[in-house]
Amino acid sequence: MAIRAFVKHCAAVAAAATMAGLGLTVPAQAAPQPLPYVALGDSYSAASGVLPLDPSASPLCARSTANYPHVIAQRTGATLKDVTCGGAQTKDYAAAQYPGVPPQLNALGADTRLVTMTIGGNDNSTFISTVLACASAGIATAGQGHPCASLYGDKFTADIEGKTYPAVKAALKATRDKAPQARVAILGYPWIMPPTAQAGCFLKMPIASGDVPYVRDIQAHLNDAIRRAAAETGATYVDVAGASEGHDACQASGTRWVEPALFGTNFVPVHPNARGEAAMADLAMDALGLS
Repeated sequence: MAIRAFVKHCAAVAAAATMAGLGLTVPAQAAPQPLPYVALGDSYSAASGVLPLDPSASPLCARSTANYPHVIAQRTGATLKDVTCGGAQTKDYAAAQYPGVPPQLNALGADTRLVTMTIGGNDNSTFISTVLACASAGIATAGQGHPCASLYGDKFTADIEGKTYPAVKAALKATRDKAPQARVAILGYPWIMPPTAQAGCFLKMPIASGDVPYVRDIQAHLNDAIRRAAAETGATYVDVAGASEGHDACQASGTRWVEPALFGTNFVPVHPNARGEAAMADLAMDALGLS
């Protein structure tokens, strides 16, 4: 047996020497390639208001390098192409948002394997109209009653259902058409307001006490429209609202994920802070199985 083992060893050495002499080598296992990742979306994707700003982005986009796409890319080693931009609407997927800021869908291609986004909150000016209208009404009544609900009724939710929902659905379908091999995830929006009025919150978010549930309901309608659009286009919906309960803009500085309209830390108010963006990254990675 010892002689046979010796012969086999000699044969192996000879074969190796022959391969080396011919310039042949045993192929090494290929290293895994970085995940081609494209980030689309609005200011909640761009982390507008969070420093430091991304020097590769237009200043009009106020994009941060601390946004959740950058966090995901850093944790996964993905190759990130970030075209998120503050103020983006679904229409900016197919058309230039600003001079020098091309349509966001241009960033996608056949090689794209991961796409994330938040989008829809700026369509019909839902977020800014809700906050400005309800804050103005709240100041006029010194925080009493429900003046915003009385003035606007179902206007905002009707716009979400009739306009935003089909627009988000079309944007997701267009994303799929441009990047057919990619996993697509769309994140909902974290809570801006708590379920009911809280002591001291009016100083930071001047919404009348009776309008706090009204504003919250508008955001719930938006998130549900986004969820349904994702389900109908094969995208992954990331439920941010559920996890952000208790982290709204009325909470203390070390707790909140969204900065308030007044006395906040972001230079763009009513937007996620760095803590909120990191949490959104965690939720997206969990939903996509990237953790």
